[in-house]
Amino acid sequence: VQLQASGGGLVQPGGSLRLSCAASGTIISINAMGWYRQAPGKQRELVARIISGGSTNYADSVKGRFTISRDNGKNTVYLQMNNLKPEDTAVYSCTVVVRGGTAYWGKGTLVTVSS
Repeated sequence: VQLQASGGGLVQPGGSLRLSCAASGTIISINAMGWYRQAPGKQRELVARIISGGSTNYADSVKGRFTISRDNGKNTVYLQMNNLKPEDTAVYSCTVVVRGGTAYWGKGTLVTVSS
């Protein structure tokens, strides 16, 4: 399974970005898809996750600003990020958990929020 993330970049505070992550390869069933981020000098943290039934989880710091969604037909997960803040600056990585519990990770994409 390969994951290809895109959509990162430089944005001003208050701006928006949309991240995408497409999974390819032999995929029988996906249990969950999600986004993590790691800022310089900090531990990686869960940003948002969506499971097969459609339930979602968000970090408290992004609730109300970020929205995770999924296109099952394309095995793609999206992260719509609105009202971005400088503290959202980080490398964002997508992950997919397939049936059986194996997790796959994509290369990160850098999001920089700065004026």
